[in-house]
Amino acid sequence: MAYADHSQGSSRTISIVIVALIHAVLGYAFVTGLGMKYVKKAAEQLNVIDVKEEPPPPDEEPPPPPPDQPVEPPPVVAPPPIVQTPAPAPPIQTVRTPPPMFNPVPVAAPPPPPPAPPPPPQAATRASPRSAPGSWLSDADYPSRAQREERSGTAGFRLEIGADGRVTNCTITSSTGHADLDEATCRLLPKRARFKPAKGSDGAEMPDTYNGRITWRLPE
Repeated sequence: MAYADHSQGSSRTISIVIVALIHAVLGYAFVTGLGMKYVKKAAEQLNVIDVKEEPPPPDEEPPPPPPDQPVEPPPVVAPPPIVQTPAPAPPIQTVRTPPPMFNPVPVAAPPPPPPAPPPPPQAATRASPRSAPGSWLSDADYPSRAQREERSGTAGFRLEIGADGRVTNCTITSSTGHADLDEATCRLLPKRARFKPAKGSDGAEMPDTYNGRITWRLPE
């Protein structure tokens, strides 16, 4: 394509130069009075080249459009995190407080504890039963329900004795294992038991205690 354009331009330039020379020669001939025959002869011998313009090259077909491609959505970009700048803490003002004045207050000493009570007087002669302890209870005193259920046992007891030799209180120190037998023991002994009062070192009668055991046996 570039070579054809260059040849076409060169032919056109030569034709223009030739035409210009012809006009110049004719003008010169008219001015100088040369004979027309020379002019005609020169004009006949002059070959005019008719340059035909080549048709322009056909337009190139545009390339086919690319096939439809799916349009991808733009990537989701997370916004940058919001950074909250903490507010500066208020300045701490230190206030110096003078230490409190210490005024010692005299504390009264606690009163001395009361003196311990004197130990109970010891009996020079202990209280003693007026009758055999085995006679204090009989088969008739056996609780009827315990007898029907054939229950028995041994009870330990402590009797508190007054200055007159009578029993003022009874406590079970070891159980028979049956509440009705224990209850009958301390219910009957204060009524049946009698003691000679205890005496102190001065010979005066005084309270005392008596510890013993009694066995409940089923009547034969």
